[in-house]
Amino acid sequence: MKYWLTGFIILFGLLLFSQEKRTSDSYFDLNYFSGNIALHNNDILHLITGHPEGVILSWNKKSFGNDPWEQRFNYPDYGASFIYQDLKNDVLGNNYGLYAHYNFYFFKRNLTLRVGQGIAYNTNPYDKLENHKNIAFGSHLLSSTYLMLNYKKERLIDRVGLQAGLSLIHYSNANVKAPNTSVNTIAFNVGLNYNLDEEDQEFIDNLDDDKFTERIKYNIAFRSGINQSDIIGSGQFPFYVVSAYADKRLSHISAVQFGADVFFSNFLKELIYYQSVSFPEENVSGDEDYKRVGLFAGHELFINKMSIETQLGYYVYYPFDFEGRTYMRIGLKRYFGNKFFGAITLKSHGAKAEAVEFGIGVRL
Repeated sequence: MKYWLTGFIILFGLLLFSQEKRTSDSYFDLNYFSGNIALHNNDILHLITGHPEGVILSWNKKSFGNDPWEQRFNYPDYGASFIYQDLKNDVLGNNYGLYAHYNFYFFKRNLTLRVGQGIAYNTNPYDKLENHKNIAFGSHLLSSTYLMLNYKKERLIDRVGLQAGLSLIHYSNANVKAPNTSVNTIAFNVGLNYNLDEEDQEFIDNLDDDKFTERIKYNIAFRSGINQSDIIGSGQFPFYVVSAYADKRLSHISAVQFGADVFFSNFLKELIYYQSVSFPEENVSGDEDYKRVGLFAGHELFINKMSIETQLGYYVYYPFDFEGRTYMRIGLKRYFGNKFFGAITLKSHGAKAEAVEFGIGVRL
């Protein structure tokens, strides 16, 4: 409970600091959570030794429909979160994370779904001499996603309310550095929320949502980053991805995509060589091409100037077998004006991550 008390002290200090704010349209919430690490991979069985616990402290900005997208998504909140998690295992260490998030409301605004994405810091990653048992985290910095489903009541006592629900917290470095089996925590959470305003504004409901479509648009994107194969010590290498695709806007919030990717994954060069000299029974000659070409279909969900992109692809040029011929991509895209965008996406084969991709592109 010391984590709950620490978080409560932080929240109390923030509340005192914010007393003079009357039109902030925002609120703080503090959640304590406790749960279990999911056994998604038998290799991490030795790392599951207790019930992880921690606190989630968040600032949330309310929306009331001033922009059309707010009305289309039932007046969501957006904000920032901090998570501290004790993983209850000295080998795993502790995690500290910073996130951006959205809260989406359902069932007369009593049920909330939070989606958060951010970066976490692990205090005790893998080290071949001092911490060789931590095969979950190969680096201090991790990509982290969390989902929180809460039943929430605001203003039960003056500005103070309560919420309780379930959380899923995921940590992975997406094979930036091996090893990387990752950790998923499923937890029960309970907490308090505190509104900074004496009362909320009225929701605006004047949306004239006429049918909206666009002609087919053509996109070119370039993505890059660094990653490593699952062979520990095999080295980190840059990768490059060139994508060309068409998209068709179906509505204000939805579009479908179809296109092609060309992958230049330099870590495969090292992996091909390694397998050719270490595992002759695999029949790898060492001359196989490290490049791949894939076709994909996708969907884009537009939220203001942001969008959530999901794609499913199949390699049509696949000279070296690595994790199968199908791949997935999911991530966030941010538009700058009508043509240009930046993106952060995760490419994976099923539940096995290959890389975090940082991309830029143009939509013509």
